[in-house]
Formats: sequence, structure tokens, C-alpha cells
Amino acid sequence: MRRFSSKLAFTIPKFMPEQTQLLINGQFVNSVSGETFETIDPRTEEVVCFFSKANEEDVNKAVLSSRKAFDEGPWPRMSGYERGRIMNKIGEMIFEQKERLANLETLDNGKPLFFSTVADIPLSAQHFQYYGGWADKIHGDTLTHDAAFGKYLVQTLKEPIGVAAQIIPWNFPLLMAAWKLGPSLACGNTIVLKPSEKTPMTALALGKLMLDAGLPEGAVNIIPGDGKTGNELVKHPLINKVAFTGSLNTA
Repeated sequence: MRRFSSKLAFTIPKFMPEQTQLLINGQFVNSVSGETFETIDPRTEEVVCFFSKANEEDVNKAVLSSRKAFDEGPWPRMSGYERGRIMNKIGEMIFEQKERLANLETLDNGKPLFFSTVADIPLSAQHFQYYGGWADKIHGDTLTHDAAFGKYLVQTLKEPIGVAAQIIPWNFPLLMAAWKLGPSLACGNTIVLKPSEKTPMTALALGKLMLDAGLPEGAVNIIPGDGKTGNELVKHPLINKVAFTGSLNTA
């Protein structure tokens, strides 16, 4: 049984996670199986709360949601300016909620609150705003081409690839999410994000924040879970791109 250390009494959390369910198609929902996993405050080794754990059915629901959002939804069809405007809003909201997000990051990850406050959270906000600035600057090229029967202009067009599966580790939970989400969203892709089962708090908090900023339903689905969850995600036939940061076990 885990015991609370009196030496760490001052670390009683200032903020607690508000989102502990899976984010699928713009809604926070329990896993189909009802299975959960505990998260531990590394500073005290106390259980903080329980999070829904995605299984194969949940993975499929999340991928189908992102697939529909890509094939039929507004995100890939928005102008780059509109995508950038929403991404900049996400960055602004991260800055506005810096204290809450920093406290959640430290509660979940155990790193000193100072570093969460001055590095992890503001850098995450800046990352969304940086790539938001790129969203309307992704252009193709017009090239001259000499053919045997005349000169022609050749045009190239850059298009989003589709549904991206993204898996992030525990050491920089929000920043790693921003690194994965920022460039992919700027290009018009839709995403299924799997945070580490050790640190799911800020990814889900970010999911709520993105919806509040105007991100369309299904553009980003977030499904906490373990390696089995990630395995089901990367082998799904409707996934077009896989991006992960992690150990050889992740690969």
C-alpha cells in the first residue's frame, strides 16, 4: 500500500485533472470495456485518479472519427489562414491557462514546477503559434518544362496525407504533444494521439482546450493507453502516417 510522506505534505496538488476519459469525435467518453488505469504522483507515490484505457474497439472508433473528419470534415478544406487562426488561438489559451497546465504537468510527471512553468507550457504554446504561422504558407511550385512538342508549365500541389497516428512519451508530455500536433494540423491532417499511460493529464486537458479554441470534432482524437493500445493504433489499415517518440519497445 502506498503511503503519504509527511515530508512532502506541501506538495498537495493545487489543481486536479478535469478530463479523465477518452476524447473521441469531440466528446469525452469512457472506454468501451470500462477499463481504467491509475496515475501516480511521482513525488508522493500516491494515486491521483483513474483514466479510461483505450482498447481495440476504442482505437477503431477514434480512427474512424479522424478518417471521417479528414474525408468529409472542414479541417482539411479550410484555408491555411483559418487553420492558422485556430492554432494561434490554441497557443493563446495555453498561455492563459499556464498555471493550471504547469501544475498538472508536475503532478503527472514529477518535474519541478519551475520547469513546467517556464519551459514546458510556454514552449508548447509557442509551438502551436509557430506552426499556425506556417499554415497559409505551404505552397506548391510552378516549373517550366520543355517537352518535345512545346514548352509547358508544370504545377505541384502539396496536400495533407490523411490520418496520422501519433504516440508520445512521458518526459515532456504537453510539449511532445505540441511537437506532434502542430505541424500535422498546420498541413490539414487529422490525428489520433496516444499519450503515455504514465502521463495522460495534459494531453487530455489540451484536447478540451483545442475544442474550445474551435478545432472541429474528430480532427484530433486522444486515447490514453499502454503499448497494446499503441500497437492497435499503428497497425490500423486506415492510418496513413505514424509518428512516435519513444524507446525501441515503442518501435
